[in-house]
Amino acid sequence: MIEKVKVIITNDQKEVKIPTGVRMLVRRCCTAVLVNENFSGSAEVSVRFVNDDEIRQLNLKYRQKDSSTDVLSFPLGIEGVYDINNDTGAQLLGDIVISVERAIEQADRFGHSLQREIAYLTVHSMLHLLGYDHEEGGIAQVRMREKEETALTQLGLKRNSSYYMEDEV
Repeated sequence: MIEKVKVIITNDQKEVKIPTGVRMLVRRCCTAVLVNENFSGSAEVSVRFVNDDEIRQLNLKYRQKDSSTDVLSFPLGIEGVYDINNDTGAQLLGDIVISVERAIEQADRFGHSLQREIAYLTVHSMLHLLGYDHEEGGIAQVRMREKEETALTQLGLKRNSSYYMEDEV
């Protein structure tokens, strides 16, 4: 059972004003994933909002991919074992980095709100912090997508359209 979830949110970009309520939404997303995954104990996660240039630099540095992306996850745990914050006793899950510029583009492309897109990116990244992966496709990707949609539906952010554009199918 979850005891306490601490979400440290920083806005390290100046291009876009973060809408009112987004910080609370991010906290709710993190908690929803942990509840659904039957996480036990206290947890701490860091979420940074950045611009496209910053996320591109991080993607190059840590993944050797010279391109911007929507979100990066930096898990601190291995096989469900996490470092502990000695001051609070919380398990340190890792860091989430979201490109606000990319989130705006994707929200427009998929026909939903910026809040819905940031919620999706947060939930997606939280699952990565907990060890889920979709890179190989197949059943792992399907399982991760189901978990994403379950959390978002619980938060009242059910998907209203496909994530795939017609010309991509």
